Amino acid sequence: MMHGQTVNDPGQELKINFGYQCNYSENNSCDESDGIDISGGIKLRRANSSFSCLSGAALSANATLVNTNICNGLMGAEILPALDSPKSFRRIPSSTSFSNLLSSSLPSSFSNFSFGPSSPSDAPEYDSFTLKSLSAASRNESFLSATEIQVAGGAAGEDRVQAVCSEENGWLFCGIYDGFNGRDAADFLAGTLYETVRYYLNLLDWELEQESIAGSECLDLDETLRDLNKKPIGHSFGSGLSSMELEKPCRSFKHKVLNSLHRALNQAENDFLYVVEQEMEDRPDLVSVGCCVLLVLLHGKDMYVLNLGDSRAVLATYNEGVRTYDSNGLQAVQLTVSHTVDNEYEKTLLLNGHPDDPSPIVGGKVKGKLKVTRALGVGYLKRKIMNDALMGILKVRNLISPPYVSVQPSLTVHEISSTDHFVILGSDGLFDFFTNDEVVKLVRSYILNNASGDPAKFLVEQLVMRAADCAGFSMEELMSIPAGRRRKYHDDVTVIVIILGMNQRTSKASTCL
Repeated sequence: MMHGQTVNDPGQELKINFGYQCNYSENNSCDESDGIDISGGIKLRRANSSFSCLSGAALSANATLVNTNICNGLMGAEILPALDSPKSFRRIPSSTSFSNLLSSSLPSSFSNFSFGPSSPSDAPEYDSFTLKSLSAASRNESFLSATEIQVAGGAAGEDRVQAVCSEENGWLFCGIYDGFNGRDAADFLAGTLYETVRYYLNLLDWELEQESIAGSECLDLDETLRDLNKKPIGHSFGSGLSSMELEKPCRSFKHKVLNSLHRALNQAENDFLYVVEQEMEDRPDLVSVGCCVLLVLLHGKDMYVLNLGDSRAVLATYNEGVRTYDSNGLQAVQLTVSHTVDNEYEKTLLLNGHPDDPSPIVGGKVKGKLKVTRALGVGYLKRKIMNDALMGILKVRNLISPPYVSVQPSLTVHEISSTDHFVILGSDGLFDFFTNDEVVKLVRSYILNNASGDPAKFLVEQLVMRAADCAGFSMEELMSIPAGRRRKYHDDVTVIVIILGMNQRTSKASTCL
């Protein structure tokens, strides 16, 4: 069940929060699973739910326009009002086809949200029959299949957030999009990235099915291979496969899921920069707009994490053998990498990548412009033609060897165990004031004492208290400062807390938010 609510703070700015809790019943438990038969003898199990509830909250500091004009106004005029509002998360009713909400507002030529030509390595070519079959599969048994889904999304300044959940099949998709230099890139991702991910996961389903068919054909060759086992290695058989090729191990399913997420991000980057290039003559500011990306996909016991930039996913987990309800033994494990010039590895990577440029880092920023080394968008640091669209001090001088900002994400998968308690997702604004250990201790303490409370909202409130204290203000005084001017004291902040439900320890915090 998805719950949306508005929470007022003294300054009328802290209004953003939503919650979700799995419905547990004897016949419909989130822990139940069944199987999906795939031709070729492979049986993929439906996802067991590995979370019991989640909450999200956000606070704006930047003043932004209510809607953007990207994609000739289509994104702003049609899609975004249904997905978010400037100061509050809005509940989107369950739908059997979330894509209908988005695709109905886009030109028919923009199939699968592909605005620009894809890199051949990112999107393989298929004939029309294959694409038709893939489209049909996406409506039936697919990785993110569901009869209905629950969707929440929201906006806080230049941050965007979304959560898509299928309680029926036990999967959860969360995205935090931390925009900068404008909200356009974050808006674009809020309107398209879930569907792009879904498309590439559907494509993975189709590819796995083709592999299973090919595998069954290979099994028919077993007897022939045994008869020919004295042939030299590398001998070609009638099927076109060599014995060396037959012996190559398949990449793991988890690796393929991560690769699908990566391909979806590359597609989003390609699409966004294509749109920017089409519109930069009228809106040259778009070439400087960018976004950090944090995606988390829970599917069964696996938690897939993609990050680009400086948002974080922090797992709260117990040391093996510790079963106490206090915070002793609870560890904060960062699942993401911070892609900034403050990270020595990232700094070295940037310097080594531009040996002919004497100043890739100026004043502690990439070409004097940006702290993050990886981000979606920011075309002026990636393509000379986009940098040339700017004038004066906005233009990057000596853009010798672009791109200077990468879209290569960090990817990881974590198998959730009985020692894992919860995971905190946050934009960098949260970690400007708290360490990983501090946010874990705050959430743990809160959920122990507030069984029906909202830990994400609590974290944001604690941030306001700390930011006010650092500035020498009361909370009321800080929150009375208008968005825009308040950016001097804190950044936009977006938080999602997911309570993991693999053991009874989390049940106390699993009440309705």
